[in-house]
Amino acid sequence: MRGKRYPIGAADQVFTGGVMLPGSSLMLSATGDSLDPKGLGFSDGDPDQIGIPVAGTLVPAPWAREPTAQTLLTLQGSDAKPCYFEPRNILAGVLTRFGELGLRPVVAFEIEFYLVDGAHHGGRRIRPPRGPLSRQRAAATQVYSLDRVEDFSACLHAICDACAGQGIATGAVTAEYAPGQFEINLRHSERPLEAADQCVMFRRVVQGVARQHGLQATFMAKPYPAHAGSGLHLHISLVDAAGDNVFAGDGPYGTPECASLLLLHAIGGLKRAMAESMAIFAPNINSQRRFAPNHYVPVRPNWGFDNRSVAVRVPKDKQSKPGATSDRRIEHRVCSADANPYLALAAVLAGIHFGLENRLEAGRPVRGNAGAQAHRQIPFDVPGAVEKCRHGRILPAYFGQRYLDVYGEIKLAEYRAFVESGQAEAAWYL
Repeated sequence: MRGKRYPIGAADQVFTGGVMLPGSSLMLSATGDSLDPKGLGFSDGDPDQIGIPVAGTLVPAPWAREPTAQTLLTLQGSDAKPCYFEPRNILAGVLTRFGELGLRPVVAFEIEFYLVDGAHHGGRRIRPPRGPLSRQRAAATQVYSLDRVEDFSACLHAICDACAGQGIATGAVTAEYAPGQFEINLRHSERPLEAADQCVMFRRVVQGVARQHGLQATFMAKPYPAHAGSGLHLHISLVDAAGDNVFAGDGPYGTPECASLLLLHAIGGLKRAMAESMAIFAPNINSQRRFAPNHYVPVRPNWGFDNRSVAVRVPKDKQSKPGATSDRRIEHRVCSADANPYLALAAVLAGIHFGLENRLEAGRPVRGNAGAQAHRQIPFDVPGAVEKCRHGRILPAYFGQRYLDVYGEIKLAEYRAFVESGQAEAAWYL
């Protein structure tokens, strides 16, 4: 999150005239450096854009020391046109493609994060925090442990409280597959742009509240080499003008008939788009380190029913009534937790739309372990991922070639700077 802090007396200025910010603020590296990608930054004089507050996003920031509120901004030029390089606008453009089909995505974000010891120092490896109640430092995996959730209940409850104050609806809280790793589900929304806004705000809430509790929260994809990585899973269904779920079939769950042709076409598109989307789904070296065989992380473009080893999972229905299909959806399991939520959702929706438009086949669902061996066509390195993204057959038509060229140049510059620094071990530090 980048922006400016204003005194409350300047609220009129912010909400009537906007906030001036350089457009290059959308094109900074992960370390905040201006890289002048494709001559945007130093070369063009670094012109300003106007940041316009997004309606409905003025909310309290209870983790701040002083009484503070925050609002999201969307950038536009002096001609009032949306800023081309803003990820939120990329997503908005993809969403219009579904409107042309008379369909509307319903989405939910699931994002994992780690709580780590807030007292660590720069030269020391991070470590799990001591439980506030047990006073013990967890070292082993205790997935779904209620004791772990209860041990950190004060912090987790404060996160959910702060989310409620921001209008972010949260659901289940889960201890995940590593010490200090948790997941707090965000509710499904029929407004995908707002859902992405809330995912961005959720990450800020988690990090801010954790600091209040003497902890540090990280959405780094792979903070510990020996423990599970953190993912960003996207749940998506499509509804028509009448509000009916067009992914629903007529047969019982687990049979081909439980999925509509539209659902199968969507899966076909996601499989086809996976390789060229990896630069979006896993945008840096650390993100790429999350992918390994037999780690509940997708390493092949495949799908299946109730199978957590595939890239695209069709979960069971939440309803108990046999044959109920109103919950029929896909769970896209590829993205790392540090992916940009706007770009991640845009890339997944682009794959779905491409599959629908071209009536692609899904192929057979996978049973058993689908992640024992990585697919050779999926790039699990930054240069390879950028190359496939820039020269893809799907994403350029949805993101625009110019955007992907600039995005790719930034990611390659980050990669080169990291490699040339000779500090490979720095990936395991915060």
